[in-house]
Amino acid sequence: MVEYKGNDFDIFIIGGGINGTGIARDATGRGLTVCLADMGDLGNATSSSSTKLFHGGLRYLEYLEFNLVKESLLERETLLRSMPHISWPIKFVLPYHEEMRFESTTPVSKFLSFIMPWKKGQRPLWLIRLGLLLYDNLGKRRILPSSRTINLRSDPSGDSLKTKFKNGFEYSDCWVEDSRLVVLNARDAYNAGAKILSYHKVVAANKTNKGWTVDVENQKTLKITTFNCKLLVNAGGPWVKNITVNTIKSNSSQSVRLVKGSHIVTKKIFNHQKSYFLQGKDGRIVFAIPYEANYTLVGTTDVLHEDINEEPKCTNEEIAYLLNFINEYFQKPVMKKDIVWSYSGVRPLLEDGAESETAVSRDYFIEFQDRNTASPILHIFGGKITTYRKLAEAAVDKISSIFPLMKTKWTSNSCLPGGDFEVKDFEKMVQDIHNLHTYLDLDLARRLIRLYGTEAYEMLENKKEKRDLGREFGHNLYGFEIDWGIEKEWVLCADDFLWRRTKLGLRLNRDATLSVNKYIQNKLRKT
Repeated sequence: MVEYKGNDFDIFIIGGGINGTGIARDATGRGLTVCLADMGDLGNATSSSSTKLFHGGLRYLEYLEFNLVKESLLERETLLRSMPHISWPIKFVLPYHEEMRFESTTPVSKFLSFIMPWKKGQRPLWLIRLGLLLYDNLGKRRILPSSRTINLRSDPSGDSLKTKFKNGFEYSDCWVEDSRLVVLNARDAYNAGAKILSYHKVVAANKTNKGWTVDVENQKTLKITTFNCKLLVNAGGPWVKNITVNTIKSNSSQSVRLVKGSHIVTKKIFNHQKSYFLQGKDGRIVFAIPYEANYTLVGTTDVLHEDINEEPKCTNEEIAYLLNFINEYFQKPVMKKDIVWSYSGVRPLLEDGAESETAVSRDYFIEFQDRNTASPILHIFGGKITTYRKLAEAAVDKISSIFPLMKTKWTSNSCLPGGDFEVKDFEKMVQDIHNLHTYLDLDLARRLIRLYGTEAYEMLENKKEKRDLGREFGHNLYGFEIDWGIEKEWVLCADDFLWRRTKLGLRLNRDATLSVNKYIQNKLRKT
């Protein structure tokens, strides 16, 4: 473990989203002392509001972003191997209908409209096959299967679709529990010696002749603590520009476009485990994905979000858009009353001057300012969840001139806490822990392995019967799991636990939620 002295650190990171925690994990693993602060819960903004996929970005091929797609595809299986508890392969079905036309301004669609004006607005069958062939081969696949053509009349995935969809394609990508990904990166950084501060806002950062002083305000007590560091990292996500201008009082050559992505969670639309990649008439795509056993996740939108201080919310217009979109495909209409939850996040996309929010690149840029001065700073712009590890690795590589004695890159062959098992062994582990603790409901055993992996064994150590699990809150939630969240995962309130460490907020009613929050506050008062 790296040890730090008092409030002095090599690196101070502003922002506890996936980029910030990823950099903290990489840097501590290389022997640097790190402090990270976020003004809210870890991953409480963009990093817990994604579509929750590790994917290459099939649609980015139409924008000719081959390098981004290749890097993302190469990362899929690296990430899958490192976190098989919170990530797993899923198959996507892409329904095809020859008469469907799309309003699209991608470079590929413009070229096709030029050479085949009679096909304007159509994605020909051969084009989709070519795209999937590229998708299969741009990255090295060892775990995920290749794409294939399917008959929707005979494949179970066609049962819930309208009869006009006779043929389709199937390809694979990976699901990830995004908010748990953030907290597990923070856990790994903490285990290696990092200081992690949630609900701590950086209110000022000032240059010194030895680096930076950083003033941090505890959002619960309002107490301000000053930290010292050699290097400052601005990983503020949507707030990156605001932090640059107002907190650090600096300038940057880069900017971000804030794009709101909204999702709805509905009652289960279909009864199988495949997901759907759906093409809209406006040229966009929407995913429909099995979610938390009993639901379907639908998203996302792309809406310009101009005011960072305005909380993103899924509007009635976005809800109508998503419902109309999927109702073009599914036999049974999905109604507004079928929605059980909605959420929105603001994506800080690297500003590239694209004409629409959908067309803005999902790539990232790392700006290293004042590297030859006493007060260097690293700004992180853009990025996506699939490339977070590569971004973190590149960011720490950039600062080798400041920390020449740090160790070499290491994260590509490592696992996150609880992820030290093979992808194929998930169900075997569920059965094993159920056999060791026969009093557990099988669904609870599966959920514990899915969220905590091999650490579930530690959580259940010395527990011999059901009453050892602690207070029961309903829906297989017991006090021992909340205790773990408080002790190990920076849980400070019910929302932290019910919506980011787990998704039990979907199931617990208001009274149960209040009971969970009271339990957490009582525990915190005793610590």
